[in-house]
Amino acid sequence: MNNNSEEIKNIILISSGKGGVGKSMVAANLAVALAREGHSVGLLDADIYGPSMPIAMGVENEKPVGLTQGNKEIIEPIVTFGVKMMSLGFFMKKEDAVIWRGPMASNALTQLIENTNWGMLDHLVIDMPPGTGDISITLAQKFPRAKAIVVITPQQMALADGRKAAKMFMSKGINIPVIGVIENMSYFVPEKHPDEKYELFGKGGGQQLAKEIKAPLLAQIPLVSDVCKLSDSGKTIFSSSNKIIVDAFQTIAEKVQQKFFICN
Repeated sequence: MNNNSEEIKNIILISSGKGGVGKSMVAANLAVALAREGHSVGLLDADIYGPSMPIAMGVENEKPVGLTQGNKEIIEPIVTFGVKMMSLGFFMKKEDAVIWRGPMASNALTQLIENTNWGMLDHLVIDMPPGTGDISITLAQKFPRAKAIVVITPQQMALADGRKAAKMFMSKGINIPVIGVIENMSYFVPEKHPDEKYELFGKGGGQQLAKEIKAPLLAQIPLVSDVCKLSDSGKTIFSSSNKIIVDAFQTIAEKVQQKFFICN
């Protein structure tokens, strides 16, 4: 990162072994939850082939302002829900596909990170690309003092992919601590039948991965129809009337803060 990196106290990498598990939803709402606790928070959308944060954070039509300082162009992040946010999605048309090989994508992302004026931050939350490809490895190596959270869903196939993501962080040459596992879509509770609970995608994946990598299971987030609707309309889960999911993210934020205080 640039010379401002020392102004960022904590870096949190939100990762998953595959797409479709709700990683970006977790990253966006964790950032907002931390900001609601009074912290200065940045959110970097590093999912370069599918940047969805502008939509999820309700700033799809915003355009960051670029300023020239000396020989360098500095980009001002978009501020929404009290979070400073940056995404490649701000610089693309919605219908455009990113057709870049690994090195080109990594270079574009590096430039975006280094040219953004993050300022003083307590936490920088980074929505990683799914999987363990070039960009994920580059990001992990670029932030050696970061800590990671792995997001999975309960089924065994998701567990296998989540295990790969965790092993990438723990591998020699990267050595980034995984401070927790989040199991998304853990169960479904019908709105009109709150006493009923259905485990639509199996059970136990999050607990098993957490046990294997000796990290805590930070939360089991239920499948709630509100979440998809809110994300599509640029709102966070804190607009939801579902107390279970709101409480889940408040708890995750508290546990993450504790982990950083312990690890630091």
